[in-house]
Amino acid sequence: MKIDTLMPALEPSSVGKRAREIEAAGYDCAWTFEATNDPFFPLAFAAAATTRIEIGTNIAVAFARTPFSMAQTAWDLQRYSAGRLRLGLGTQVRAHIERRFSADFDNPAARVTDYIRCVRAIWDTFQNDTRPNYDGPFYHFKMINPFFNPGPIEYPDIPIYLAGVNPRMCRAAGEVADGFHVHPMHSVSYLNDVVRPALDQGARKRGKSVSDLEIYAPVFVITGDTPAECTAMETDVRRQIAFYGSTPSYGALLQHHGFSDLGKRLNSLMRAGKLDEMGSSLPDKLIEEVAIICPPGEVGTRLRERYDGVLDRVSLYMAMGPNVGFSRWDELITAIHAN
Repeated sequence: MKIDTLMPALEPSSVGKRAREIEAAGYDCAWTFEATNDPFFPLAFAAAATTRIEIGTNIAVAFARTPFSMAQTAWDLQRYSAGRLRLGLGTQVRAHIERRFSADFDNPAARVTDYIRCVRAIWDTFQNDTRPNYDGPFYHFKMINPFFNPGPIEYPDIPIYLAGVNPRMCRAAGEVADGFHVHPMHSVSYLNDVVRPALDQGARKRGKSVSDLEIYAPVFVITGDTPAECTAMETDVRRQIAFYGSTPSYGALLQHHGFSDLGKRLNSLMRAGKLDEMGSSLPDKLIEEVAIICPPGEVGTRLRERYDGVLDRVSLYMAMGPNVGFSRWDELITAIHAN
């Protein structure tokens, strides 16, 4: 199992330094994410500053960009990094796609499946000068000339990951992706009972299985060297889980664990502005399923014990960053890499 980390948005002058630190620490991949900043710009700085570590997006919003613009950006980063890019895509939700990005969201699973196929068709033209002839239900690639074709690169096979929570998006990932981004709001039983079977169902449509996909997840962890640190981290984790649980997208996970009404209660608290009550209202049983709770020195071992054979790579969720009292990164990496 590989151990990755998230790379937060930093000033341009700091990105290269942080990337070198991540590489020197022994991590396998540094992932950026699309929130307040574009996820691709930091990866260019990271690629220039490092030689070994993989770089990737977890995630870039697919529908915010055309397939051609996505294909072109990924092609450049793959060339700049000498083949170390992992392109992680996600659909976001309808409100953001339509009202923030001014884009279309209908049939998101079918749409992103078509999107990924179109991106790959564009890459085929870049690498092999194939005549553009992709005509999908949502996206089309029918024209190019040499002025717009960047031409072949040494490492043309760019792995595409797709993010999802519910079975339909998992099946879509199985159909077209090389990997799958599990949301941090997950449990092992949900992965084994819902996510992995759906991935396998989709993969079998193209003669593959779930074992052919690389599955990655950020993981919530509650730990600390003192009771105060543990309490502070638990508060942060509860707040984040409650925020996710208040949206309908994660209802399937709550229902899976027997908390069908919890999402509505959390949503009501959010609408009432009772944010502090949201985290405290979460059942301890749900926290134990979603988060790892242990002393700092046991984090790596517990991650490996929980996810061995379920995930191929893990990272700690952002609440577990290097500035929140956790300093045993060497122990963590060693424990994860130990077999």
